[in-house]
Amino acid sequence: MKILIVDDEPLARQRLRYLLKELPNCEVVGEAVNGRDALEKTEKLTPDLLLMDIRMPGMDGLEAARHLDLMENPPAIIFTTAFNEYALEAFDVHAIGYLVKPVRAEKLQKTINSASRSVLSKLSEIDKNDPAGNIRKYISARVKGSIVLVPVKDIYYFHAEHKYVMVRHKEGELLLDESLNSLEGEFSETFLRIHRNALVAKGHLGGFSKNQQGHWHVSFRGIEQSLEVSRRHTAQVRKVVKHL
Repeated sequence: MKILIVDDEPLARQRLRYLLKELPNCEVVGEAVNGRDALEKTEKLTPDLLLMDIRMPGMDGLEAARHLDLMENPPAIIFTTAFNEYALEAFDVHAIGYLVKPVRAEKLQKTINSASRSVLSKLSEIDKNDPAGNIRKYISARVKGSIVLVPVKDIYYFHAEHKYVMVRHKEGELLLDESLNSLEGEFSETFLRIHRNALVAKGHLGGFSKNQQGHWHVSFRGIEQSLEVSRRHTAQVRKVVKHL
């Protein structure tokens, strides 16, 4: 079994390497220092299993696991964590692999033996006990077999097109297989609904004006494009833009 160790603490990574040396049929193929690094290393090294910390700077383990789920053959994941007791109960109920730090050899072997890809489909249950983990720092999509990450802070707007959602960001566009409603629920603090088919980033709004046909539009700082605002959302958009 090819294993990737993901932890921002060098001593934690070193301990796991030491313990894995004693286990049969286990090969450490690499190390990563945070979630984003884990995504890059996973695509390059194709590990069967990730031993991944939850609390890491930049991108944490929960968010990384959600992005990994986009892969055609996602690796199994075992979380290494110092989570509180209440959160650990949630792991147990949903049969998600976890190891409490400091990791013990016996527990490591037992958990590796029962590792399952089902962890990726259970993350929303963990998030209920970890509100801070609900909001992603990145949006991801599969493009030509690879995972493309876009920082949420670089996104101008989400626009629904048929069964997909188009993301307009600083480097271009990306199609997501997600609903606009779920995105609105997750990013309600930083994005604003302006139409049944559009969410815009409050931080990138540049103006609010009426065109020659009498329709209200919002403009953005950084791009020339504008989006129409529906009558239903006009008052709320005007209020938000006024206070920017």
